[in-house]
Amino acid sequence: MTVERLIRIMAGTVVLISLALGYHGSPIFVSEWFLALTAFAGLNLFQSGFTGFCLPATVFKKMGIPDAGSACSTEKCK
Repeated sequence: MTVERLIRIMAGTVVLISLALGYHGSPIFVSEWFLALTAFAGLNLFQSGFTGFCLPATVFKKMGIPDAGSACSTEKCK
């Protein structure tokens, strides 16, 4: 498991959980305010694409999780 894969898993989990808790049609609906987590995850991904800064990536690296570079390295995409 690499840092980039963990970031994608974490962002996807936050989006899915916040949609389940914030959508009226969901059986586990709590409040519409949970949709703000979806917006937060999207904004974080957006800004990290431009700036290259991602706080969870820094934390994962300090935890010793390997940073293997891009998920689409030249060897994998051929």
